[in-house]
This record gives sequence, structure tokens and C-alpha cells, in this order.
Amino acid sequence: MRLATVKRNGEEKAAVITKKGTILIESINRNLNFNWSTNLFDLIQSGQVNHLQEWYQAEGESKLDSFFEVISNEDTEYGPLYRHPRKIWGIGLNYVEHASDLSEQAPNKEPASFMKPDTTIIGPGDHIKVPHQSERTTAEAELGIIIGKECKNVSEEDAPNVIAGFTTIIDMTAEDILQHNPRYLTRSKSFDSFFSFGPELVTPDEVDEVLDLNVSTVINGELHRKNVVSNMTFRPWDLVSFHSKVMTLLPGDIISTGTPGAVVIRDGDIVECQIDGFNKLVNPVKDLKVSSVRDKVEIVNK
Repeated sequence: MRLATVKRNGEEKAAVITKKGTILIESINRNLNFNWSTNLFDLIQSGQVNHLQEWYQAEGESKLDSFFEVISNEDTEYGPLYRHPRKIWGIGLNYVEHASDLSEQAPNKEPASFMKPDTTIIGPGDHIKVPHQSERTTAEAELGIIIGKECKNVSEEDAPNVIAGFTTIIDMTAEDILQHNPRYLTRSKSFDSFFSFGPELVTPDEVDEVLDLNVSTVINGELHRKNVVSNMTFRPWDLVSFHSKVMTLLPGDIISTGTPGAVVIRDGDIVECQIDGFNKLVNPVKDLKVSSVRDKVEIVNK
């Protein structure tokens, strides 16, 4: 099953993504007399995603095939999956090749993790904003893991049982700030618009083998870097287990698993995260320094 948050009449609403198009949860409730939450974060927090998935697999998919309240793909405008997770974990240098990009040695004993605030969140199609403080900002395509159950001290073997699903992520870094001093990691990762995720939450039953997924960073339609999840130093179930031993993981928490390669972004660029079998995540880039100059020129010309 594939879930999303879509924009309708100025509101962000949970929806199921089908082969025919987008179906709002509120439409399913109205027509089939259900009472699912119409907010995706609430669906995850309440555990309703699991029940919704069970219904979808048992009979829901066939019922929705003949559903009449369908929004076409062309008319579907996505938001971020949700805006206020309790935690966003990022994983640095989880592919050895990416570490070489930064002339750094990849961690090999424990993951190099960091946290991001929810004010970084944007959705598909929103602008990534290169801040005034940075001359070298990079974008990084990543596989995201979404936690589905409150959990603590989870084993790697049990980790698949505590997730709600996967998603596509584009994570940003003000790389020049980070290279001044590694202690500036939090600041370099935390500017507004520095975390895009969506458009779909893909439930585990849709993924045959997560280790076989290819993750690609694409810039202006050209492949920048591609790698397979099995080449991660710390693989998805290891990451879930490791971080659950640091702190309690909660429904809706996000683990962004690391990038095969970061690309420098500039004003007007289009960045994509592409993962096998997933709807791609696409964001345009706006450099606030360029925008400020452009605005001043327009004022002078007036």
C-alpha cells in the first residue's frame, strides 16, 4: 500500500495512492462507513496504518479499483508526508564512496548520526532554499525509514516489525559551514527547507527486499551518484536497532539512512531522489542570495 499527504482546497489530507489515482481517506470513510484518521501522522501514531494495510490487502485494493472519487495523477499535489515528527535522525557517511567525496574516513564501528528539527521539512515540489550563510550547499538522495510503533532496545531481527514503511528523502548540508569545523554539523544541517520527504509512504509489503533497492541522486535530469542499499556500512535494520538503544523510538520518527552521493546545488537546479519502485521526489532550488539580488534589481528598475 502507498499512502500520501495531498493538498486539497488549502488543506493537507491523507490519501491512498492507487494505480487509478489518488483516493482521499475521508472519501473512503464517507463511502464505506469507516472512521480512519484523515491525517497521515495521526494514522501512524494511532497504529491505524497497520489496520488500514490489512484491510487493503484483504479487500480494500479491489474495492478501491471501482471507487468513483478518484483524483487523477495530474491533479494530485503532494505535501510532505507530515510536518511534525518527534525525531528526525540522519546518518552521515553511510556509504564509503560518499565519505571519499568529503575526504573523510567512513565510520565502521558505529553510525555517525545526527538530528534535525522539523522546521527543515518541505514536500515535493517545494523550493530548497540555499541560505545566505552558505556558498556551497549540497543535496543528498536517501532512503527514509518511518517508525510505526513505540519501541526500545529492538533487535535487528525484530526491526522490520516496528516500521510503518519507507519513503524518499532529499537531505541538505551547508557543506562549507561543516568543513570549517565538524562541530558545526547541527547548524549545517538545520536551515529551513533542508529536509524534503515524500511523496509516498511505501509499506513494507510493497518492497521485496530493501537491501536490493538502488538509491540515486539526480541533478537536472542527470544521474550524479547511484548505489544499492546492501552497500551501506550500517543497513536499515541495524540503524533501527542501534537508535532504539539510544532513545525510545516513536511512531512517525524518521531515520534517513545516508546518501550514495551529495551534489552541489545552485539557483534554478532541479534535484531528485530516485529509488527503485518508488515515486520519485523532486525539488527545485532557490538560492536566497541570488533572489535578494534579483529583487533589488527589480526595485531599481521600477
